[in-house]
Amino acid sequence: MNEYVIDNYRRLRPALFFLPLILLAAIAWFLFKHHALQADQYVEVQRPAFMFINHHLGQYPNIIYNITQVGDALIFLSLLSIFIVYAPKLWEALLSASLLSMVLSSVLKNLFLVPRPAVALDNSSFIIIGERAVGHASLPSGHSITVFTTLTVLMFAFMPRKTGYKVLWILLTAVTGLLIAFTRVGVGAHYPLDVIIGSIVGFISGLSGIFISRNYKIWAWVGNKKYHPVFIGLMLVCFVIVVSQIVSQHLIIFYLACASLAFALYKLVYAIIKK
Repeated sequence: MNEYVIDNYRRLRPALFFLPLILLAAIAWFLFKHHALQADQYVEVQRPAFMFINHHLGQYPNIIYNITQVGDALIFLSLLSIFIVYAPKLWEALLSASLLSMVLSSVLKNLFLVPRPAVALDNSSFIIIGERAVGHASLPSGHSITVFTTLTVLMFAFMPRKTGYKVLWILLTAVTGLLIAFTRVGVGAHYPLDVIIGSIVGFISGLSGIFISRNYKIWAWVGNKKYHPVFIGLMLVCFVIVVSQIVSQHLIIFYLACASLAFALYKLVYAIIKK
């Protein structure tokens, strides 16, 4: 599996950055044309779309609230923990991509300072699910960045060889990512463009992580079995955190994350004993 991932990453070309950059330019042009480059106009131009999406997705609070947790880096990375054993190259790319996405998310949020819906809009006019998100950190959506950073690394890692399957795989990944991302609108935490821009930034972060891992050996030690105890320790910490989330919220997604961590821990311990 690891060799398949390495070979897929080797096939990628820098031209893949063109599409997301064009999309960001198109969004900037749209905002400019609608005089919505300032925070208050940015919020106002999206109000109808936000209300529409929030109302319809908000009709399924339990489903939406479970799905939106996938955008939490701890949960998503826990679900992928087994790949440390079977595809360490994927994790090399994921580590670089995740660090880059965290930096970009922080920088952009502090640059734009867009107020959250719960700050800018009347709270009684839309649905809020879970904890009320406040502050001026709406653009871009951090959850969307995390989701698309991770899915981009996964998508290119396991890209099929045949064109037909490749198209289906890309569509499946994109649709899955957007469904997860738009739950942030459903819970009342972000505007539509927050998640769209966040998704594009996530794609750029994921792709950048792949190129970094391909050209530099920063994380080459990930696949070395002598470092498995380090990952076992980190996973145990994650396991405890996720269990505490189960105790407080009882969400299905947390059980899935726990199961993934438990299986990965078993495989890592087994690999050490076998050695």
